[in-house]
Amino acid sequence: MPTLTFLGAAGTVTGSKHLLDLGGHRVLVDCGLFQGLKELRLRNWEPLPISAAELDAVILTHAHLDHCGYLPRLVAQGFRGRIFCTPGTHDLCTLVLPDSARIQEEDAREANRHGYSKHNPALPLYGCEDGQTCSADGTACEGVPNAWTCADDQYGGGAGNGCDCKNGYECEKRGEDTGRGQCRCSKKAFLAEETP
Repeated sequence: MPTLTFLGAAGTVTGSKHLLDLGGHRVLVDCGLFQGLKELRLRNWEPLPISAAELDAVILTHAHLDHCGYLPRLVAQGFRGRIFCTPGTHDLCTLVLPDSARIQEEDAREANRHGYSKHNPALPLYGCEDGQTCSADGTACEGVPNAWTCADDQYGGGAGNGCDCKNGYECEKRGEDTGRGQCRCSKKAFLAEETP
């Protein structure tokens, strides 16, 4: 029987993470950072009640940090599944995640410089290298082949070997002019064949 477990955004509006267990598959709906009060932020350092490697997929509802900001940490903990989102959410994540990592590194550096952390040294939850991990070029997380799957205007990709479009989408363009890596997958060509 399917179960839904609230791992965040319960009793607070931040740290959205909802575990959907479908028996043979485990999906995390949103993967957000806890923000705000220190007692909430400390939850970001606690391990999830499930191994990240046991998750099959993550579905992002949108790109606010409290819905996507835990992704680099999840990958560092062994997540190797797919990340499903809209193209717009993906595009925003490529900005939000590296920016979040940069800010965390700056905060840790300042805490160490001015000595206002009880931790010695103060460390970021994740750094710029980790933030880039989940926002590489629109096709995959580093070490997570073809992790990103966008909902409407699906992007294929890979290592320059042509399109790998999913769910009836066909390759519309190839090359760098798409701004999305190796190809842009679209239903336009697919739907045109069905229209009388």
